[in-house]
Amino acid sequence: MAHHQAHEGISRIEKIRHCHTEILGIELSPDELAALGRRYSDLVEDQVVACAWVAGAREFLEAHAGRLPLFVVSGIPEDELERVVERRGMAGYFTAVRGSPVLKDVIINEILAAHGLAAQRTVFIGDAMTDYNAAMATGVPFLGRVAPGRVSPFPAGTAIIADLTGLAAIGPTQGPPANRTGDRP
Repeated sequence: MAHHQAHEGISRIEKIRHCHTEILGIELSPDELAALGRRYSDLVEDQVVACAWVAGAREFLEAHAGRLPLFVVSGIPEDELERVVERRGMAGYFTAVRGSPVLKDVIINEILAAHGLAAQRTVFIGDAMTDYNAAMATGVPFLGRVAPGRVSPFPAGTAIIADLTGLAAIGPTQGPPANRTGDRP
């Protein structure tokens, strides 16, 4: 669990490989690794589809879809991510949905280039250090989401919010809302 929590946002395939190699001392063949990845997907996909919305997310998407280019950048395998977004009825909100195995910073750079977006006029809202690191590597401002009761994984001074409530009011030229959960000292 410590490895998983320290590496939230990276590909589950990389986590499975690491746990088998470093903890269990087992080298998996590509077929074995793929089979474990599929098994994991089978166990969690329905639960992800059924989970509740993050407060404020639906309102933000409804207010801004079609007005702003909106993207999903995730460590979830891209084919599974597309299925989840479709099954949740969210596909129409996003300009593109991208996932692993491509790294997040590479995806962000591809999105910026393909859509003629300036990094400094874009924001990455994420909940994992891989999100923060990808944003920093690409020059995209970052807003961390830290769920109530969780400790922020982000460096001190990172703007964080507990949910997406209030983001629906942000217009295309405004920045993120004031830090609602307080900067860490």
